[in-house]
Amino acid sequence: MARPPVAERVRVRAMMPPGHVRTPAYLRGRIGVIERELGRFADPERRAYSLPFDQRRLVRVRFTMAEIWGPDAEAPNDTLDAEIFEHWLEPA
Repeated sequence: MARPPVAERVRVRAMMPPGHVRTPAYLRGRIGVIERELGRFADPERRAYSLPFDQRRLVRVRFTMAEIWGPDAEAPNDTLDAEIFEHWLEPA
């Protein structure tokens, strides 16, 4: 994915790879908005297995409770921010 701008709507990829994964399952497939860029960091999904790793861009994505929990959300307009590596995101 090309570098997403702040405020862009993105979807967390609905992947379920085995092993050490840093993206919460309850956010996979959900749409949020990029709140800010946090910089580049070692890829923890590869580093956990002592594999060669690249620096990956980490962004903070904001989700509404309505997006995460649907009609079961107690406060649909409340938000949750999650730090997600860019390779998990796609345009929404």
